[in-house]
Amino acid sequence: MSTTTQTPDVAPRGGVPNPLGVHALVWVGDTSPASVSEAIGQTAEAGFDLLELSLHDSVNLDVPRARAELAEAGLKVVCSRGLAFDADVSSDDLAVVERGAALLHESLEVTDGLGGSHFTGALYSALGKYGHPLTAAGRHNVVTVLRDLAKEAQAKQMTLGLEICNRYETNVINTAHDALRLADDIGEDNVSIHLDTYHMNIEEDDLVRPVYDVGSRLGYVHIGENHRGYLGSGHLDLTGFFHALADIGYTGPITFESFSSAVVAPGLSNDLAIWRNLWDDGYDLASHARTYIATGLAAAWRR
Repeated sequence: MSTTTQTPDVAPRGGVPNPLGVHALVWVGDTSPASVSEAIGQTAEAGFDLLELSLHDSVNLDVPRARAELAEAGLKVVCSRGLAFDADVSSDDLAVVERGAALLHESLEVTDGLGGSHFTGALYSALGKYGHPLTAAGRHNVVTVLRDLAKEAQAKQMTLGLEICNRYETNVINTAHDALRLADDIGEDNVSIHLDTYHMNIEEDDLVRPVYDVGSRLGYVHIGENHRGYLGSGHLDLTGFFHALADIGYTGPITFESFSSAVVAPGLSNDLAIWRNLWDDGYDLASHARTYIATGLAAAWRR
């Protein structure tokens, strides 16, 4: 199968070939107009190239206004989401699957309306702890729904990302191997792999081998510490990860992701198991992260 994908059309602001992004939940906990404006302003001020918006709260999102503000700030956008257990495309219950498929199609439209070319996340299941392994019927439903979504995305010149999440947040894909197999079964060229160092730390043997395994099919990256705090304050081998990205010639987006209940709404904080806060100043956290990532990548690319 071909591995051609579209990555967000952004020009990095200097130093490294990768557009650097930040998750909006570092700044705000919802997508109300005021919150989106704040997130856009903070993202631009901190020197990032793109903003990732979670569509868990998209009912409150003013799409035309957000698109105009992003353009004015010179930022590109990536959208992400997970599903709920009552709208889970990996369910055996077709009514539940249909609700999940509807949410995914709606989210794809929102992403397109914002001017985004990349829609990613746990698009394949609810985001939460399952009490059983994925069934054959459930996996068939995932493949069917995401194949249809990928075809719709292709018509809009958009890419889907399969974010690999840990065992406590999904039972569908937990490793790069799982994700590659699912992408192969979906069989559409615009389905890419989304690596996340926080989840990789739990499920993979190291942070390097999965990068090589995914190779040219890598379409998006989340950088987060093992405890979701300041980069470099945990035990992750981010230097090795940056070098692996450079080795495969990855020039796509790299987005910093971290959560604190000081910012994220209580319901979502609980879903993400944010039981302790490692930061309360999003701007300091994000500014530090941008410098850390840019410095690490620059060193890796200079080798």
